[in-house]
Amino acid sequence: MARPVKPNPKPDRHPLRHVAVVTSHEAEDAIGVVLEAVVGVTPSTHVDLPTQRVTVSAYRPLPAAEVASVRAKLRAALAGLAGHGIDPSPATLSIRKVPARDWAESWKRHFHPMDVGGRLLVKPTWSRRRPKARQAVLLLDPGLSFGTGQHATTRFCLEEVVRLHEPGQTRSLLDAGMGSGILALAAATMGYQHVEGFDFDPDCVRIALENAQLNRLEAKVVLGEADVTRLPRRPARTFDVVCANLMHDLLVAEARRIIARVAPGGRLVLAGILAHQFPAVEQAYGELGWKVERAVTDGEWRSATLASKP
Repeated sequence: MARPVKPNPKPDRHPLRHVAVVTSHEAEDAIGVVLEAVVGVTPSTHVDLPTQRVTVSAYRPLPAAEVASVRAKLRAALAGLAGHGIDPSPATLSIRKVPARDWAESWKRHFHPMDVGGRLLVKPTWSRRRPKARQAVLLLDPGLSFGTGQHATTRFCLEEVVRLHEPGQTRSLLDAGMGSGILALAAATMGYQHVEGFDFDPDCVRIALENAQLNRLEAKVVLGEADVTRLPRRPARTFDVVCANLMHDLLVAEARRIIARVAPGGRLVLAGILAHQFPAVEQAYGELGWKVERAVTDGEWRSATLASKP
C-alpha cells in the first residue's frame, strides 16, 4: 500500500501558476490531454460565449526555473497535434503567477454544493447549504488538487461510491489517484468500513489529509503517496470497490495491477476516459475477464463500473 504521510503545515515552497491554452471546441479535449500530461494536473475548461473561444487551464505550484521547460514542452506538443489532424488554433499559451487570494476566490465562484443521490452532500467550507434529513455531509477544500465533484469523471465516481453502498453493509474502498481525497472521504462519510487512498503527487496527499482532518475522518481513512505503476502486483489486501480515476493510458497499461486490488465479487469504477478512448479501455479489461456493468457518457467523457465475468 501507499506510504502513509502526515499533513504538512508548511505552505507550498513554489508559487502557484495558472497554465492556460486558448483553443477551439474541436480541439479542447486534445488540449486537455496535452496539458494534463505536461503539467500533471487534470485541467478545467472555460468557454467564452460571445467568442466561443475555449480556455483549457490547470493550476500547479511551479518554480521559476521550470517555467521555460514547461512552456517548451507544451509548444512542442501543440505543434505535434497537427500530425493527428487536430487544429488547436489559436493555441495561445500563457503561464502566469497566481496570488493566493485569487485562487481562493476562483474556487468560491466555481465550486458549488453537490447533492449525490440524495444521500450525500458535498460542499465547500464557505457554503451555508443545509443537508436533507439523514443526508451525510462532506466538507471539501480542493486546494491545488483535482476533485470537487463538478467534473464529469469525479461526479460519476461519487455516484458509484454512494450507489454501491447500502446502510448496514460492511464494504471497503480504495481510491487510486485520489486528488483532493473526495472519493475516499465520501466513502468513509457514507459508512465504508475500510478506506484507503493514494496519489503520486505529494501536494494532493497533503490536501487530502487536511480534508480528512476537516471532516474528522483521520481514524477512518488511510491516505498516502504511491505511484500506480510501481504498486506490488500482489497486494496485501483487496477491496470491495476500487475507484481509478486516471488517464486512460494508465488504466490500460496498469490494468493487471488495478484489477489485483479488487476483492472477489467486487466492483471496479473506471473514469478519466474520453469517449473515443473508451473502447481501448473496455477491450483491455475485457481480455482480463471483466465486463462493463454500467457506463455513462457525459459530454466528451465516458466512465464505467466493471464486474468480473462469471
